[in-house]
Amino acid sequence: MADEHVAYFWDREDADAVAELLGGQVRRGRFHGEDDDEDHPWVVVTAADPAVLEQVVGEHHGWLETPADEPTPATPPPLPTEPRRLKNR
Repeated sequence: MADEHVAYFWDREDADAVAELLGGQVRRGRFHGEDDDEDHPWVVVTAADPAVLEQVVGEHHGWLETPADEPTPATPPPLPTEPRRLKNR
């Protein structure tokens, strides 16, 4: 899928319902460090409109994957110039 979005669900029924509504594919997701297959969420991959997808996913108790290429701040916030004082003397 060219512009695909990924939604996660804990229940297979919710994932199936969203996939049917939006024409997506249901897969089994994986979290890093999880060995038990029962702890893995269900994933729906779809090319649906993001606004519609967000609404439908919220209604079915799921969440959307955040894009990996989110813009990062150009410059970090400034660091303090003096030590932090815990007590006023």
